Amino acid sequence: MMSANRIALLLADPSPCLRRLVLRELLGRPADDAEVMELNELCQEDDLVVDLLKLQGPDGSWKSGDLPGTAPRSRLLTTAQGLMRLGYLGYGIEHPAVKRAVDYVFSLQNEDGSWPLSDDDQDESKEGYTMMPLQTALPLRGLAMAGCAQEARAEKAYTWLLAQRLEDGAWPVGIASGNYGYIAGYRRLAHSRWGCRSHTTGALICLALHPSLNNGPEARRALDLLLGRETREAYALGFEVARLIGAEETRGFTTYFARFDLAQILDLCWRVGATAEDERVADMVRFVREQQGDYGLWEYTHQPQASRWVTFDLLRSLSRLDQQTDWLSLEPRTPFRPYLKRERRY
Repeated sequence: MMSANRIALLLADPSPCLRRLVLRELLGRPADDAEVMELNELCQEDDLVVDLLKLQGPDGSWKSGDLPGTAPRSRLLTTAQGLMRLGYLGYGIEHPAVKRAVDYVFSLQNEDGSWPLSDDDQDESKEGYTMMPLQTALPLRGLAMAGCAQEARAEKAYTWLLAQRLEDGAWPVGIASGNYGYIAGYRRLAHSRWGCRSHTTGALICLALHPSLNNGPEARRALDLLLGRETREAYALGFEVARLIGAEETRGFTTYFARFDLAQILDLCWRVGATAEDERVADMVRFVREQQGDYGLWEYTHQPQASRWVTFDLLRSLSRLDQQTDWLSLEPRTPFRPYLKRERRY
């Protein structure tokens, strides 16, 4: 059971969006609950929402530089990040600002369901590539978080994304000159030769947000591969949540998921259907619980204002991991090695 004191601390947060999420996601309050309905009105005045909407352009987009750390990013990817934030805060397609942003993202979609790889983005990591899964995974994630995962154009994007999947179930960094791109050690997957952890994570998040693809074999296989990296990096715990609410900067493309955030992995576990019956998940849960502070909160020391958001996210994941599923892992436990040892010639 969740500690009443811990819930009280979350409900004392100044953000009405967080308080609404706590009531709905942790306490199970219905949409027509009187307190939830009151918070719906207060959420319109939440600084996290007001400050974001002030920067939205007439066409529904956000331009490079509007969001923290987005200077080298394109208008498309900045808009996708804005959609992710609004979606995480509890806003969907019924909100006018979300609708405008969704329309803008769809307006740039290619005929094959993907989004352009090269536009006004100046990320040097894209040079020479003709395909990189994150070119579609990032815009698609924003759309899915806004509740549009099953829209026909989004389904077309899912079809494109699944078509880029490797035979071993991972996603590559991309294709350049007809070849799979190089995988840097920190993005290596334990049981995939060409799979990239960053691009696989991006693709898996999209699948996890889809009502029917979230428990499919493609999502389960991708999660199984990600769980093969059994590193424990306390400094990164909650980074993705902090980035979603704007406390952390958004940088990079191939390096978008450079940090191995266990809070994000636990979120994927319950969405895809993994449980603590898997020893790797159980070990992860034990580690995460060990990081919990004296007052029941997980402190995000780099940006303390995100601590209660990170705590909410972890509590939601931990509470839903207890549910019984038919999760089955076929991957052997292998110590993670970022760089393979080269054999000596002599």
